[in-house]
Amino acid sequence: MNIDTIKNGYVLDHIKAGHAMEIYNLLNLKDLDCEVALITNAKSKKTKVKDIIKIGKLIDIDFDSLAIIDSNITINIVKDDKIIEKKKIALPDKVINICKCQNPRCITSIEKDLDQVFTLTDKETGTYRCLYCEASLKK
Repeated sequence: MNIDTIKNGYVLDHIKAGHAMEIYNLLNLKDLDCEVALITNAKSKKTKVKDIIKIGKLIDIDFDSLAIIDSNITINIVKDDKIIEKKKIALPDKVINICKCQNPRCITSIEKDLDQVFTLTDKETGTYRCLYCEASLKK
């Protein structure tokens, strides 16, 4: 399979296999007016298989939201056919309005204008808890 290189944009690499579509939806990539390539189950030396997303335009990306899905993603920033920067992302200490609390008794299910706030409680497992009801975030 041959996927062309991009002149300007991003290559999201080392995505855990099976999670590319989740990132595609999270970033609303269907709404872009540029090329977007999703490569699933690509061979990887580190993890055997991985997903890759290529975005043919430099856009605003919320890196915190990507880390919630997979904190091992590498972001390659491409400008004029060259990788100008490689970014590693880390789990943020707090995320706001990226995920919704699944607890039906949480105040956020009643107060619709209230921010959905989750705090990182365990870096090893990537566990986040709702600021209001302390329910675990289900990935």
